[in-house]
Amino acid sequence: MQGRARLPDWTAIDTVLLDMDGTLLDLGYDKRFWGEQLPRRVAESRGIAVEEAERLMRPIFEATAGTLDWYCVEYWSRALSLDILAMKRANRHEIDWLPEAREFLARLRASGKRVVLVTNAHPEILAIKDAHLGVRRRFDAVYSSHEFGEPKENAAFWPRLAARERFDPARTLFADDNAAVLDAARGHGIR
Repeated sequence: MQGRARLPDWTAIDTVLLDMDGTLLDLGYDKRFWGEQLPRRVAESRGIAVEEAERLMRPIFEATAGTLDWYCVEYWSRALSLDILAMKRANRHEIDWLPEAREFLARLRASGKRVVLVTNAHPEILAIKDAHLGVRRRFDAVYSSHEFGEPKENAAFWPRLAARERFDPARTLFADDNAAVLDAARGHGIR
């Protein structure tokens, strides 16, 4: 069985916690925004080359990585003097599901498991993605880490979530594309 992932024992799972970006939704939208569109817009707004804008933005990215500010549109709007939310709305047509994500969610819901979205996305970004794709209707509950004052990669997030969303960590499956987030969840006892 080397090289093959072990399938979960669905009889031992009551709750499925799922990340949104990179787990259910294609990261292309966000990667293009942060890696291409935003540096171009910063360059235009300041009358500098894109390379210079990227150089100016790099320390801000490094200082906020792993913090709630990393995911906060208000923070980025202030830091870069741009309307990040308006820019994200203008590109919403690029938001898309990963292949088979909708079918997977439908099967989970039909199985009777409690299906919960747990995302670091800012509530306004979540609203944009929901309006475009109908994300919320596919879940029993939806939570943004901004509601808890900590990102998912911070150990303090998980007890705060557990106080609001009752689940047995031993009978919960969590899927995310961020290793630091998975480590923090595992530290809370989540499978």
